Amino acid sequence: MKISGFTFVKNAENLYIPVKPSIESVLPIVDEFIVLVGDNDENDGTEEILKSIDSPKLKIHHSEWDTENYKRTVIFAHQTDLAKDLCSGDWLFYIQADEALHEKYYDRIISNLQKYNDNERVEGFLFQYRHFWGDYWHYHDSYAWYPRDIRIIRNDKDIHSWRDAQSFRKYFRFNYSMDDYTGKKYNRKLNVIELDAEIFHYGGCRPPELMTVKRKERVSSDYGADRKKSEFMLRGIRQKYDYGPLDRLKVFRDTHPVAMKDWIEDFYWRDELQYSGPISRSRRRFKHEKLKYRLLTPVSKIWPFRDWIGFKNYRKIRG
Repeated sequence: MKISGFTFVKNAENLYIPVKPSIESVLPIVDEFIVLVGDNDENDGTEEILKSIDSPKLKIHHSEWDTENYKRTVIFAHQTDLAKDLCSGDWLFYIQADEALHEKYYDRIISNLQKYNDNERVEGFLFQYRHFWGDYWHYHDSYAWYPRDIRIIRNDKDIHSWRDAQSFRKYFRFNYSMDDYTGKKYNRKLNVIELDAEIFHYGGCRPPELMTVKRKERVSSDYGADRKKSEFMLRGIRQKYDYGPLDRLKVFRDTHPVAMKDWIEDFYWRDELQYSGPISRSRRRFKHEKLKYRLLTPVSKIWPFRDWIGFKNYRKIRG
């Protein structure tokens, strides 16, 4: 049994993306790790960051982002597919560049891959998610944030990334078009086993000024085809990102992945965060702050509603 890890990345240095610890968190359990590097800005040092990873397992490839044919965040799905196609393992561990895996799950993951290796009915594995926000000690437990997602799939040519690369689907016909990535025709959800393991998501842990840069790039990408809408959204983005009062979130008291140790020690924006007090009236409320989602959150955690409501791009099976 061979395991490949894979991801894509672009402008990791400029956008404060922990791509090095992200990859290093998965390296111990894979036989190879494929990273597809996009056409970075000239002043970005992503290439040098990746070359500093001391492992013969790491294989660096390059691509140019075709934003003409893959508009908005669909480009993420296309880049994911290109990286996937370079993998040679039986199982493929997909980790996004702002995610990390805790080492306490290594044995559990390996044993499950071995257990289901010959059971072709199992097409992937589902992980629970821990979404950190603002700093590394507060996280989202809200219905507005996806609680689970697929991060291990079989190396099947008919399995492709879906929508904005959040998950995967099995396709009966696929031509690498925008419609293929976004539509529900000619595809189905994967049959997956849910693992008792978490993915730590650090996409919401950036210095406020760099979170603003990330949000501007996202808006420009999402609404690039609609210039007026894009300009309107960009005008509404403050110079420094306002995460809101963190005391309304869950407090994290456990350990982070060892690979993230140095990255977390570089935390320097504590004084720019709001740890208590009211929500600012000068910005639009986040999804998780709205009454609808605050009411749905406790309901979504009650069995059987846990598996009935919310985003669920998978079919859970028992194996």
